[in-house]
Amino acid sequence: MISAAGYRAIAALGPPLRWRTEALEHVAAVVAGGRQPIMAFWHARILPATYYFRGRGIVVITSENFDGEWIAGIIRRFGYGTARGSTSRGGLKALLQLKRDMAAGKPTGFTVDGPRGPARVAQPGALWLAKATGNPVLPFHLEANRYWSVKSWDRTQIPKPFTTVALAVGEPFDVPGDAGDAGIESARRLLDERLAALEQRALSLLS
Repeated sequence: MISAAGYRAIAALGPPLRWRTEALEHVAAVVAGGRQPIMAFWHARILPATYYFRGRGIVVITSENFDGEWIAGIIRRFGYGTARGSTSRGGLKALLQLKRDMAAGKPTGFTVDGPRGPARVAQPGALWLAKATGNPVLPFHLEANRYWSVKSWDRTQIPKPFTTVALAVGEPFDVPGDAGDAGIESARRLLDERLAALEQRALSLLS
């Protein structure tokens, strides 16, 4: 019941929105090159991202607890796949599942500061997956012109009806297969920087 209600709420949120997009060709370019994107964004933008990228078979991690169960029920209705786990529990199992999914030709997605933060600090899961699979990290950011903010750790953004949402997609980047801890940390910092720049780019699309 929770999953069904959540799906209806997000499905109702999406159609009135107006979209401005930039550099979506990066997504197509990755696929045209015979690879799949590891899509990376901040948890605070999960609602518009879920709606915009629906129906593409993107596989995402959802936690193994009760919250993860109903969240998985919502996103499956939007055409996403799920790998169960989190950074605190079952993470390795989920990453191995994502590795298998990518080998089968499926894209993946990460809220890179989720599930509990700290906000706007990328965790290394997406970078580990890029290292293990040879697929690129593809950062993106969404920004609504008018929105409500949830009183949560990440200040989740809920776009108001009939507002404009800007989507800025960054250039994909690789993580070398022989990257050690220092290499992963360097890539993590790069992801933070790319997402910060994309936020400014998305804001400029709204001005």
